[in-house]
Amino acid sequence: MTLLTTVFAAIICTIVWYKNAPHSEMKVGILCWMYWGASIMWFVDAIFEYAELREEYFTPAPAQMLNDLYLGLSVVALGLIIWLVILLIQDPKGAVKAALFKKSK
Repeated sequence: MTLLTTVFAAIICTIVWYKNAPHSEMKVGILCWMYWGASIMWFVDAIFEYAELREEYFTPAPAQMLNDLYLGLSVVALGLIIWLVILLIQDPKGAVKAALFKKSK
């Protein structure tokens, strides 16, 4: 479930990035790299887990699947948080700077 969750997030993110590729103001490419990196990590983990469990790998317990889904969603959420922090620091549209230096009347 962790692999599926991160792969779906990576695919969705890549589609969004590709649609806006020439004007990458929102730095979606950074998010794509994080999700594809997580997907590769989970894929390698799946290979090693399959090598250890063999056919048992394909019949996980429901509690294990729920835990894996929660972990996958946590990784996606952490990636979004990191992307938002990078976006706020780089401030490509100048919104944070404008809000901080807004003069009160």
